[in-house]
Amino acid sequence: MFGERGLMLCGVAGPFLTPLRATTRFCAVFGHPVRHSASPAMQNAGLAALGLNWRYLACEVHPDHLAAAIEGAKAMRFIGLNLTLPHKLLALGMVDVLDESAKMWGAVNTIRFEALGADGRWMSLSEVAADDLTTLRSHGFNTDADALTRSLKEDLHCEPRGSRVLLLGAGGAGRAAAVKLAADGAAELFIANRTASKAEELAAEIRQRFPQTTVATGYPPGPVDLLINATSLGLRMVDAMPLDVTTFRVSRARAVYDMIYTPAETPLLAAAKAAGCRVANGFGMLLHQGARALEIWTGRPSPLDPMRRALKEQVYGS
Repeated sequence: MFGERGLMLCGVAGPFLTPLRATTRFCAVFGHPVRHSASPAMQNAGLAALGLNWRYLACEVHPDHLAAAIEGAKAMRFIGLNLTLPHKLLALGMVDVLDESAKMWGAVNTIRFEALGADGRWMSLSEVAADDLTTLRSHGFNTDADALTRSLKEDLHCEPRGSRVLLLGAGGAGRAAAVKLAADGAAELFIANRTASKAEELAAEIRQRFPQTTVATGYPPGPVDLLINATSLGLRMVDAMPLDVTTFRVSRARAVYDMIYTPAETPLLAAAKAAGCRVANGFGMLLHQGARALEIWTGRPSPLDPMRRALKEQVYGS
């Protein structure tokens, strides 16, 4: 209805080599809220670089409607989905099958829709003509955990092994981060969450699965090597700090990582920078989780350079 120009004005399309057609395939990110997402700019740049006649959309989906939205995307033959807050935990029980990554890290941020081939093999819809699709399923993955540790190493020169970490948040992103940090050998992990019972539940799981990591809930009595914000506080500049500064001063963290990437500098990062901490936002994590998602959908290596450039322009305006 809109045509290619209409989609470009909506911020969906990029410098595509192919025009929008009836044969165009779609991917999307579902979130609530979602208008802050930079994923469309990054993923559409990747699709253009790969020469694919696909488009990547951003869709506002209320948690109450997530299951229906996933089924709707499957029915409309979408190639796949990304999920952002607050959907990553909810989706665990809404997909047909879970990849080992989703089981391990306990959250779904990427869905690949698959078709059952004549040979009994499940194939990505990218491998099958739309007219040939019959039996379909949704396959849930997690690309956040590996992307987080890669970003910590690249952007903060921080290795989880042997470190003392304060994690803010025990939701989908927080849980994946906690499990990944413990799996990578964090020595001590402190989990602070608004709902204490969720932090206790996550801490108990870490103790059982990774006994080599000392886990506690609440704030640590001394300094930490790394503070990670895995909450949504900071998406708006009017948000309260995710950190209780009366209990734990940000200056007691050597490095601070905020999974939020827009605004580029959250109140937490601004305070940490002023306190002399090494800081990084979720830019690198977003890039690498998105690149891995694109590989899951296409079966091809992702073009990191154009994806990074498009993401940087979207987030920083340059």
